[in-house]
Amino acid sequence: MQYLQVHPDNPQRRLVSQAVEIVRRGGVIAYPTDSSYALGCHIGDKDAMERIRRLRQLDEKHDFTLVCRDLSEISTYARIDNQAYRLLKMLTPGPYTFILPASREVPRRLQNPKRKTIGLRVPDHPVVHLLLELLDEPIMSVTLIEPGADLPLSDPEEIRERLGKHLDAVLDSGFCGFEPTTVIDLTDEVPALVRQGKGDASFLSQ
Repeated sequence: MQYLQVHPDNPQRRLVSQAVEIVRRGGVIAYPTDSSYALGCHIGDKDAMERIRRLRQLDEKHDFTLVCRDLSEISTYARIDNQAYRLLKMLTPGPYTFILPASREVPRRLQNPKRKTIGLRVPDHPVVHLLLELLDEPIMSVTLIEPGADLPLSDPEEIRERLGKHLDAVLDSGFCGFEPTTVIDLTDEVPALVRQGKGDASFLSQ
């Protein structure tokens, strides 16, 4: 397991490149975001996805999130109408996850089996920005929270101690918080708040 100590504001390309290569080879990494640490793997890797399911003890219904660089990448993987686009433009990058209708680009196993939806997000964190730039595609993610726990793990040293044997790399950029993202469902005409997290959603009740 690689333990990569990355500067939170000016991440070293060499170290982040190592994490990218691990993802491309089918590895599972823990990495920081603007809300909490997350587990990530390659978008096309079914085995890595199953490893994350086992680690988090998730059932088949649990939605993974595609973490994207920007709005244009989101529009490759989701069908977005004008109203949703305006909201996404206002709230990205930031600590939000959006539920949107999946496009044909999304592998079926990543979609919600009943609703054909996908969770998408654009975090505001320098390490993620560089990770996605070097990977040149979204990373498939879930929040790094242990089975039965209420809050995500936030200390990278603790992540290494508790989960190191299940991971291929930890990107340590220090504490990054332990609040989950705010989840907003954009599949209907009226946006719906699914989970209140770090991102402000008071505008939805107006």
